[in-house]
Amino acid sequence: MKAAILGDAGIEIGDVPKPAPKPNEVLIRVRATTLNRADLLVASGHQHGPVGGKGARIGLECAGEVEAIGSEVEGLEPGDRVMGSAPGAHAEYAVTDYVRVHRIPANNMTFAQAACFPVALQTMHNAIVTAGRLKRGETLLIQGASTGVGLMGLQIGKLMGASLVMGTSTNPERRARLAEFGCDLALDSRDPAWPEQVKQATGGKGVDLIVDQVSASVADQNLDAAKILGRIVNVGRLGGMTGEFNFDLHAAKRIDYIGVTFRTRSPQEVREIVRAMRADLWPAVEAGKLSLPIDKTFPLDKIAEALEMMRANRHFGKIVIAT
Repeated sequence: MKAAILGDAGIEIGDVPKPAPKPNEVLIRVRATTLNRADLLVASGHQHGPVGGKGARIGLECAGEVEAIGSEVEGLEPGDRVMGSAPGAHAEYAVTDYVRVHRIPANNMTFAQAACFPVALQTMHNAIVTAGRLKRGETLLIQGASTGVGLMGLQIGKLMGASLVMGTSTNPERRARLAEFGCDLALDSRDPAWPEQVKQATGGKGVDLIVDQVSASVADQNLDAAKILGRIVNVGRLGGMTGEFNFDLHAAKRIDYIGVTFRTRSPQEVREIVRAMRADLWPAVEAGKLSLPIDKTFPLDKIAEALEMMRANRHFGKIVIAT
């Protein structure tokens, strides 16, 4: 089968053996996948958890039809239209733990649309609800809100009862579109005054929860914008891996600073994340209340061009790979 793998000159399409499902796994005939920032890391030669190095296969999520199931699989049958998080998903076939696989709702959702959901749903539900402990009526800020995961975070915040949802983007056109996805106040994180704007919007208190996909370049501003006893969840590091951090302000405000990643989670921990997400969000998915925009679709053999588009940050929402 064809799959995107890391070669000597970057990501290329190669022939690899078609995988066979283990007892707890589903084999998916992939029809669509989407890019995530982790794909860029691996494509650049960096390690992402257990994935990396020459020959590494990239991809985190997909949608397609169930081709075969293992002996322990429950609730899924060959032929089912499904979506799910799956390692090595940028390929004609992918295998993954059946608990991470969901039937595509019967609401005219296409494979391309479905492929946008799994990672965004799992990541942001875990960041906002589980790690971030958002309570109904609290305020929420998403750093890097114009990414696919960020746009899903805005919607999850609204769905879970946030009284005020804020989001940042350095691009004015993208900031103007954040309201379509539940953002009440769009901010430019390059503007030194944005923490003051957050305080004004929250009656001088600061924001209850910040879900941060940027990190290093905004770390001290996040501390400034957060309220006393606020929470900051470090999801991504688009602004750098290291940077300034005001430890005294962190202590003075008694802020919970929480790091999350799927790279070091056990299969059982991932199962629990998926279970919690489904309990809270799946009715909204089935009702069509959550959505993500598709910026552009590329065929699998043009995945290098798609990665370059993401690397240049020329997209709003998701980049889809059609297989």
